[in-house]
Amino acid sequence: MTNKLFIIAPVLGAISLIFAFIKASGVAKKDAGSARMQEIAKAISDGAKAFLAAEYKILVVFIVALVLIIGFGLNSWLTAVAFLIGAVFSVLAGFFGMNVASKANVRTAAAAQSGGMKAALSVAFSGGTVMGMCVVGLGLMGCGIIYILTGDESVLMGFSLGASGVALFARVGGGIYTKAADMGADLVGKVEAGIPEDDPRNPAVIADNVGDNVGDVAGMGADLFESYVGAIVSAVTLGVAFSAERGSLYPLLLSALGIAASILGTFFVRGKEEANPHKALKMASYVSSAIVTVGALLLSWWLFDDLLLSVSVIAGLAVGVAIGFVTELYTSSDYKSVKNIAEKSLTGPAINIVSGLSVGMLSTLVPILLVCVGVLVAYLTGGMYGIALAAVGMLSTTGITVAVDAYGPIADNAGGIAQMANLDSSVRDITDKLDSVGNTTAAIGKGFAIGSAALTALALFASFAQKANLTMIDALNPYVIVGMFVGGVLPFLFSALTINSVSHAANRMIAEVRRQFSDNPNILLGTELPDYKKCVAISASDALRRMILPGVIAVLSPIAVGILLGTQALGGMLVGAVVTGVLMAIFMSNAGSAWDNAKKHIEEGNFGGTGSSAHRAAVVGDTVGDPFKDAAGPSINILIKLMTVIALVFVPLFDRFEGLLG
Repeated sequence: MTNKLFIIAPVLGAISLIFAFIKASGVAKKDAGSARMQEIAKAISDGAKAFLAAEYKILVVFIVALVLIIGFGLNSWLTAVAFLIGAVFSVLAGFFGMNVASKANVRTAAAAQSGGMKAALSVAFSGGTVMGMCVVGLGLMGCGIIYILTGDESVLMGFSLGASGVALFARVGGGIYTKAADMGADLVGKVEAGIPEDDPRNPAVIADNVGDNVGDVAGMGADLFESYVGAIVSAVTLGVAFSAERGSLYPLLLSALGIAASILGTFFVRGKEEANPHKALKMASYVSSAIVTVGALLLSWWLFDDLLLSVSVIAGLAVGVAIGFVTELYTSSDYKSVKNIAEKSLTGPAINIVSGLSVGMLSTLVPILLVCVGVLVAYLTGGMYGIALAAVGMLSTTGITVAVDAYGPIADNAGGIAQMANLDSSVRDITDKLDSVGNTTAAIGKGFAIGSAALTALALFASFAQKANLTMIDALNPYVIVGMFVGGVLPFLFSALTINSVSHAANRMIAEVRRQFSDNPNILLGTELPDYKKCVAISASDALRRMILPGVIAVLSPIAVGILLGTQALGGMLVGAVVTGVLMAIFMSNAGSAWDNAKKHIEEGNFGGTGSSAHRAAVVGDTVGDPFKDAAGPSINILIKLMTVIALVFVPLFDRFEGLLG
C-alpha cells in the first residue's frame, strides 16, 4: 500500500516549484518604476549575479574534488552523484530566489509609491515566497526522487552533504560580502559624513544593496535548504530502522503536507493599509503550523495506529514557534531589551555594545531550555527517530518561514532604491516600516534555523552512531575528551576567521569610501556620482578569497579526527561542536539583531533621533553586530550539521583506518 505513496513527496515538490514560477511571473509583471529606479535596480542585480557567478566557479572546484573523493575513496559513485545533485539544487535554490528578489526590490518601491503599504507588502512577500517555495520544492523533490530510485539511505546522505557543502560557502561568502559593504557604508557615510542611509552620494551604497541579495537571500536560502534536507534525510534514515517502509514514508509525507500548508499560508498575508505588516506575516506562519499539526496527527494514526509519533512532530513544531516568539522578545523594538540598548546609547558606543552583548548572552537561556524540552518529549515518544521527526516538524513549514525571512532584504533594498532615486519621503517611510518588520522576521528566521540546527544535528548524530556501531560515548575516554575539546573550539575558530574576514574587507571598504570623499569633494555636493563599482569589487574579491579557509576547516576537521583518533573521538568532537555551536549561534544572532533594531528605534525619533550622539553610538553598535548576525552566527548552523553529515558519509573510511593514533 505504502510503496505508491512515496511519489507524493516529489509531486508536492514539483507543485511548490510551479507555485514559485507563478509568483515569480506575477512579480515580473509589476511596475518597475522610473528609468532611474530601473537603472539602480539593474546595478544591484548585475553586481549580485557577477558575485554569484564568481562564487560558483570556486564551488565547482570543491564539488568536483568531493565527487572524486566519495567516488574513488569510498567506492560509492551513487552517493557521489547524489552529492552532486544536492550541490546543484542548493545552488539553484539560492540563485532562483536571489534573481526574483532583485526584481522584487524595485517593484516594491514602485508599489509603495503608487499603492501604499498594502501593495508594497504584497510585492515584497511575493518575492520572498519564490525563495521559500524553491527551497522546499527542490529539497523534497530531490530527497523523494533519489530515495524512490535507490531505496538507499546512504545515497540520500550524499544529497544532504551536497546541500550542506554549498550552503556553508554561500553563507560565509555572502555574509562577508554584505557586512563589509554595510559597515563601510554606515561608519563613513552615516557617522563621519552625516548623510542618510542609502544616500546615492555614498560610494558603498550599491555594494551594500548587492550584499542584501547575495547574503540575506541567496546565502539564507542555501542555509535553510540544507537544514530542510538534513532533517528529512536523518528522519528517513532512522525511520527505516524504526519501522521500515512506514518509518521512512512518514517524514516524506509530513514534508509534503508542510509544502501544501505553506502554500495555503501565503494567501493569509493580506495586510491592511494602516495595519502592522508583522501581524499579517505571523498569521501566515500560524495557519501553516496549525495545518501541519492536524496533518501530523492524522498521518500518525493512519500509518502507526497511534498518535505518539505525532507528539514528536508537534513538539518540534511548537519549539520552533516558541523560539521565534522568544527571539522577537529580545530583538524587536516593541520590547524592552532593544529599547534599553537604545536608551543606553545616550552614554556612548561602549555602553551600547556592552548592553547588546548582555542581551545576546541572556537570550540563549530560554531557546536552549525549549530545545531541551523538545528533545526530551520527542525522545520519550519516539526515541531517536522521534528527535528526527521533531526536526522535520520544526522545518515542515520552511516554505513560509523562508518567505517571511526573504521578504526583509527585499524591503530593505526597496528603501535603498527609493532613497537613491529621490522618491518622496512617504515612500521611504513605508519601506522603512517594512524593513523594520523585516529585521524582526529575519531574527526570528535565524532563531528558527538555530533551533532546527540543534535538532537536525542530534538526529544526524544518531544516524552516525548507528552506522558507526556506537552504543555510547564514554566521557572518561581520553580520546573522547580530546575530541570534545576540539569540537568545542571549532565554532570559536570558525567565528573568529569569519569575523576577521569581515573586518579586513570592511577596513578596505572604509578606506576606499574615505578616499573617494577626499579626492572628489563634488561627490558629497551631489554634483558627481561616486565610483560604485570599485566598492563592489572590494567586497567581492575579499569575500571570495576569505570564504575558502573556514570551509576547508569545516570539511577536513571531522575527516582528520575520524582517521587519526577513531569514531569514538569523532563522536565526542561532534557533541562538543553542537553544544558550543548552538550557544554561539543564538548569542551572535540575537545580539546583532538587537543592536540593529536599537539603531532603527532611535532613527524613528527616539532618544534624539537620527544624527544625535545616541544615533552615532547605535550605528557603531550595529556595525559590531553586523558580522555577528549575518556572517558568523548563521554560518555556525551549517558548520555543525556539515561536520555531522561528513562524519556519517565517511564512516567506511574511518573503519578502514580504525584510528591511526588510537
